[in-house]
Amino acid sequence: MFAPDTLTLGIFMPLRFYDGDMRVLSGQARLVSKIDQLGFAAVWVRDVPLFDPHFGDAGQVFDPFAYLAYLAAHTEHIALVTGSTVFPLRHPIDLAKAAATLDNLSGGRLVLGIASGDRPVEFPAYGLDHDNRGERFAQGVDYFRRLLAQQPGPIDSPLGQLHGARLLPAPVCGRIPLVMTGSSRQSLQWLGEHADGWLTYPHATHDRHGPLRLAAKVRAWREAIPGGGFRPHMTNEWIDLDDDPHFPRTPMQGGYVLRTGRHGLVELLEEWREAGVNHAALGLQMARRPAQDIIQELAEEVLPLFPTLPGPQPHSQSW
Repeated sequence: MFAPDTLTLGIFMPLRFYDGDMRVLSGQARLVSKIDQLGFAAVWVRDVPLFDPHFGDAGQVFDPFAYLAYLAAHTEHIALVTGSTVFPLRHPIDLAKAAATLDNLSGGRLVLGIASGDRPVEFPAYGLDHDNRGERFAQGVDYFRRLLAQQPGPIDSPLGQLHGARLLPAPVCGRIPLVMTGSSRQSLQWLGEHADGWLTYPHATHDRHGPLRLAAKVRAWREAIPGGGFRPHMTNEWIDLDDDPHFPRTPMQGGYVLRTGRHGLVELLEEWREAGVNHAALGLQMARRPAQDIIQELAEEVLPLFPTLPGPQPHSQSW
């Protein structure tokens, strides 16, 4: 997925918006298998534990870990990414167990996007205070990493004490990358010190002003990374890819969706790459055309300009 001065492409699930009928999700796994074969870098799934009708977006509907395990069995190479697991709502032991299991089942293909949560109705349902989610997020990150450390020791945390036991299985490559989403109610300094990668919203995407603002944000974060070195930045956009390749970049639904032809999309992706973005996750759920048609056009006309990077082969998946 990641290399300096390079941008790769992923697809955000679901491919169609859920509006009360689960049949809209039928056949998604077959298309994800096709996405894998076509050479995209990643497939992303969302984490929305409870549907809030006032929020109006049911998200992926499926549990992200269970669904990514299902998709792992239908794919071979593509990275499997959560965007983003709500860390404060779950105990780090449960998160680490699920993540390490999925990492092993997929041969080491998991990238864990994490967030502090943006749906207030979920927190009291878990018996948690929504206002304390930032503190609980930071505590959860520390506990999670110590659980999966190569040489784990005792843990004394506000979230629990662990002595004389350890969590299995270990991550395939020794560490599961944690990609922070937005601020997650942390300071930029904290994000520079603790984030393996950073996912932020793209600002406006219909002209160059949004990518320029994004560039300043990415630059400020990288300046906060101790000792410098490369860490990847990601962004995402819901697109309505018009069948006219010259259709101009046009904001729709209050800027929530970008309608554009492929030439405009390529321009945007190039602007993101110049801004320091290393991976773009494209959502198709608001598009008018069939998802498979858009995926095919992206694979034929856009993906060659932003190819997936060569990397190590996944470890054995012969479970």
